[in-house]
Amino acid sequence: MGCGLQRIKAVILLCVLTLWLIALPSLSLAQTDNKNTPDKAPVELDGRTLFEVGNFGIFTARERADQINGVLLDLVDTKDVIDLEVIEDKNQVAIRNSATDPLPNGELQSERHILTVTEADVISAMNNSSQAKIWVEKLENAIKRGRSERSPQNLLKAALIAVGLVLGAIIIQVSLQILRPLSLRQLDRVFHHNSLLDGWEELISQFLRLVFITLPLLLWSGVFFVVTNLFPQARGYRSRIFSILSSPIITLGNSSYSALGVLLLLALTLGLWFAVKNLTKVIKSYILSYTIADRGLQEVVAILTQYILTFLGVIVLWQIWGFDISALAIIASVLSVGIGFGLQNITNNFISGLILNLERPIKVGDLIDVGDLVGTVHRIGARSTEVVTLDRVSIVVPNSQLLENRVVNWNHNDPISRLRLSVGVAYGSDLRKVKAALLNAAKKHSDVLRTPRPQVWFQEFGDSSLKFELLVWIKDPRKQFRLKSDLNYLIDSNLRRYGIEIPFPQRDLHLQSPYLEELFRSWLIAQGFNPPQGKLSKKDIVLQSPSAKQVDPEELIGSLEERLSNEEIHQIVAQMRSSDGLNIRDRRYRLNFYRACFIGSEAVDWLVRKQHFTREEALEFGQILMERGIIFHVTDEHSFRDEFLFYSFNKSY
Repeated sequence: MGCGLQRIKAVILLCVLTLWLIALPSLSLAQTDNKNTPDKAPVELDGRTLFEVGNFGIFTARERADQINGVLLDLVDTKDVIDLEVIEDKNQVAIRNSATDPLPNGELQSERHILTVTEADVISAMNNSSQAKIWVEKLENAIKRGRSERSPQNLLKAALIAVGLVLGAIIIQVSLQILRPLSLRQLDRVFHHNSLLDGWEELISQFLRLVFITLPLLLWSGVFFVVTNLFPQARGYRSRIFSILSSPIITLGNSSYSALGVLLLLALTLGLWFAVKNLTKVIKSYILSYTIADRGLQEVVAILTQYILTFLGVIVLWQIWGFDISALAIIASVLSVGIGFGLQNITNNFISGLILNLERPIKVGDLIDVGDLVGTVHRIGARSTEVVTLDRVSIVVPNSQLLENRVVNWNHNDPISRLRLSVGVAYGSDLRKVKAALLNAAKKHSDVLRTPRPQVWFQEFGDSSLKFELLVWIKDPRKQFRLKSDLNYLIDSNLRRYGIEIPFPQRDLHLQSPYLEELFRSWLIAQGFNPPQGKLSKKDIVLQSPSAKQVDPEELIGSLEERLSNEEIHQIVAQMRSSDGLNIRDRRYRLNFYRACFIGSEAVDWLVRKQHFTREEALEFGQILMERGIIFHVTDEHSFRDEFLFYSFNKSY
């Protein structure tokens, strides 16, 4: 769902940028008109600007331009004879259509006034008459071109070109859809076999996906622009729409902003956010990972860097754009009211996220217990924290809950913790054997620490049993649940081996009847038992099926090494070293060069994905390979771990 939301954001950003690219000329013109020449308005025909006029008398420049534009459209559509001339009358210079050719009904065409050239219209170093003569030539050429573009031959030609462009765009779109998965798969192969691109996979993949999203948008935007440019009416409508969008609609301080200007500012801000986010990832991957060993501290520095760069970038961008920063006081006051009422929970979670990242009561990778939720912290975000449960289900927890509720952090300061396992044995059991059986069970498990030593405590005399407690220490709290299960299996096996009974609550019932014993003896014989002659004792009545197979509980218990044969281990190793196996290549880390190595966490992921191991079993399998000398740590400093550590296969294997 997060990927889908990011894709939607990217599409919105690209749409806004595409609209801005199409409307850039109009936007620039509108900004120039609004700031530099506020008393001018363009005279246009079919979306093409001919010249500009100013205010005159009670008429504004916009009103004059609209009137002139309407006259020009009438001249183009009515097919009137065109004979433009400059007329000077009473110190005024006007442009009129003086053609007097007869109309189809026999009447003569009257002169038609087009515009009056005023001092506000004249460009510097020219007079009204000279300006009018230049405009006459522009108007005649524009009217002739407009009539030519409206001819049936040109319209048919434009329609054919438009259909060809649309069909070509459809073919390119389909080709891009086919090329996209092929290019992504080829890119994965390049990353797998080229060590020079190590660490750049995610950044290049995101860039490639962005390119495949951008190209169709640019393609269809270009088709729209070219097709509308072929038809004069469509070009005129497009110009009017962009003229409306480029008109000032928002005034903050002494500056006015158009709709396109606001969209562009929002698009640049969103683009800045994406750029800072990717830059933070690069800093985290290529700077923080080499300089800071603690993953939690890396997250803190990365998040703070992203916040600071985003804030500074927005301030600089808005100032360059000309946005009045003092106007933010109004926005801040509105946001304060909104935060006070509707956004208090979001703000609470955001501030809680900052506190979690600064104080660090929990870190990425810690095993925590919040209410009925037990899991490993996967990510600490600005608003929420992602916790992966032992069932491998990702749960998003608001940051405020991690500060307001009681949180058990099994990894805080010291991950070593103690487990308690309660055991009850029957009265009359040999206590020395009970203690030996429990300690032997703890000794057999590899995840139980030898220091501090396991202990057995005699707790109390219960109603039906003697209650003991086995205390063991472990270094990885995430294994505590599996470890309890393994120890219970081992304890049960040892107690049976030592002949120690695990009792259950029972009541003695005494019945006296002369026929009850004979009835019970007959029932035992019918069930296949052979009771002794004479009076039956309590031991004779203990039922045990003669056909029941005695199963050694230790057969149900066994490590991964005991369950896998040597041949199966060799087959898995061969798959790990195959082309479809681990990513084995030369690597660099902190100015050191290591040949033909793989990463421990990636090997664990591969074993979980390909061999269907649990992560604990994958770690155990890796340790088995190290104990047999099949793999080794590149610097012989670590055992096999689910971390960013380098391991290599032994050349002699």
